[in-house]
Amino acid sequence: MRFLFYTHSLVSDWNHGNAHFLRGVMRELIRRGHEAVALEPGDSWSRRNLVADQGNGAVAAFRKTFPDLRVGIYGTDFEHEAAAREADMVIVHEWTDPALVAELGRIRLKGGRFTLAFHDTHHRAVSAERDIARLDLSGYDFVLAFGEALRERYLQAGWGRHVHTWHEAADTSLFHPMPDVEKRGELIWIGNWGDDERSSEIMSFLVEPAKKLKLRTTVRGVRYPETALRALRSAKIDYGGWLANAAVPRAFAEHRVTVHIPRRPYVEALPGIPTIRVFEALACGIPLISAPWTDAEGLFRPGRDFCLVKDGKEMTRLLRQLLAEPDFAAEMTASGLETIRARHTCSHRVDELLAIVASYRPRSGARQIISEEVEV
Repeated sequence: MRFLFYTHSLVSDWNHGNAHFLRGVMRELIRRGHEAVALEPGDSWSRRNLVADQGNGAVAAFRKTFPDLRVGIYGTDFEHEAAAREADMVIVHEWTDPALVAELGRIRLKGGRFTLAFHDTHHRAVSAERDIARLDLSGYDFVLAFGEALRERYLQAGWGRHVHTWHEAADTSLFHPMPDVEKRGELIWIGNWGDDERSSEIMSFLVEPAKKLKLRTTVRGVRYPETALRALRSAKIDYGGWLANAAVPRAFAEHRVTVHIPRRPYVEALPGIPTIRVFEALACGIPLISAPWTDAEGLFRPGRDFCLVKDGKEMTRLLRQLLAEPDFAAEMTASGLETIRARHTCSHRVDELLAIVASYRPRSGARQIISEEVEV
């Protein structure tokens, strides 16, 4: 099959976690003999910020790390109808411009022989409901929602014809244990500031415990305001800014424990959606302690795959225990890794995607997706 992904960016993962998952899915599709191409807008917010922050070398690094991934850049004169009609399956991410979302639906309705899906991996359906409600999904065959609570929100609102739950997962070709890497620190947190959606939680579940225990702690991520940076410096936490997602497995391997601090909308309005970093951390075999969230779908085995704490005091206690008891840490990492390998890899998600696609009317007559790739 020929897959075409409309994404905010595949090249840049600067404050853009969806790139992690799509890279893994595309690589798995290619490994199985399918064709996969991503299209992203020339004015992608994430890529512009990546280049401003890191320079053009970061784009070159993407090309070197993922030589098998094909990416096209589109502008105002791009022929979307030609691209879509040459595909068997078109998947459009929810950060795509609303006018283009509608245009692709119209192309499908007026005779496009491809299957068309809308892919939502964010909390805007509850935090910015009007933005999603205004999208024209009438021409889409189905919606892919990255959690059951989000799927139910779409169904309740009447958005889309059919809605399927399709969780994110770990690309285990990248995210796996590195036992030979020397430990250089104790605690690592890899996460962006998040528009003040978890500012107090970062302080109570990360900064204060690290400061109290005097842990050698590293923080990587972007968009931290000066007030947050001052708090990190006060706790003697090493802040390193953006880190390419492909470099995250080694960063995990260099530390003894990590934490998960979910954004508030996922805790309060979309329970059961852990976001991708939980999958990736467990795939790397690092002990994980999480701030509160509800695993409403039973994706993991809380208490076995990771520790779930209710407040900063309990976080401090569990961090101390994990660092003092290597057998406890080893048992937890083995359990988390077992769950990922059994249920939550990009290979599992491709199985799910292909099963969903097969349930819709097959299309035929597709040609090469994009005859001429645009360099980024």
